[in-house]
Amino acid sequence: MALSLKITLVTALLLLTACRSDPIQFHTLMPTQLGTQSRAGAAEIQIEGISVPPQVDRPQIVIRQGNSGLAILETEWWAASLVDELRSAMVDQLLNTNPQRKLSVRLDVQRFDSIPGQYALIDVKWRLRNLGESDATLLTCRSTLQTPSGPSIDELVVAHQNNVKRLAAAISQAAGGASRGCPSSQ
Repeated sequence: MALSLKITLVTALLLLTACRSDPIQFHTLMPTQLGTQSRAGAAEIQIEGISVPPQVDRPQIVIRQGNSGLAILETEWWAASLVDELRSAMVDQLLNTNPQRKLSVRLDVQRFDSIPGQYALIDVKWRLRNLGESDATLLTCRSTLQTPSGPSIDELVVAHQNNVKRLAAAISQAAGGASRGCPSSQ
């Protein structure tokens, strides 16, 4: 009887360890920044709204597989919803590049592709208003940004961080009004 109880306990223990899942890894679009600029001053960044495609509007990171497939990574998650991650990262980047401006931005993400070992891509329509100007100039543009990525999810997230930084730079360039138009898509 004692032997069958030991065998049952050992079997139960083995089954429990076999059912253990991998820990969830959390990722953010907010890059680690060394020596960020001072944010004192009159900067004000309003994000009017952000929309993302429903396929990627989830806490898990979604990657492309093959020509037509998607994979939802059950152990690789955004630290917040993708919309909130984009909002935080854009505000951070715009404050770093526009220390004295008052801006209002709306982002309508058309594509947010993640292909490990190949690239991260964001295709976004954006609307900008310079709130500091008397006429609150309105400008509507589109940017398609693609950054090469290594095979790991960490490298893919860093590529997306780079895309967000480049998008903020394009918005800042437009807000500066040097060309009074949309920057060329990069």
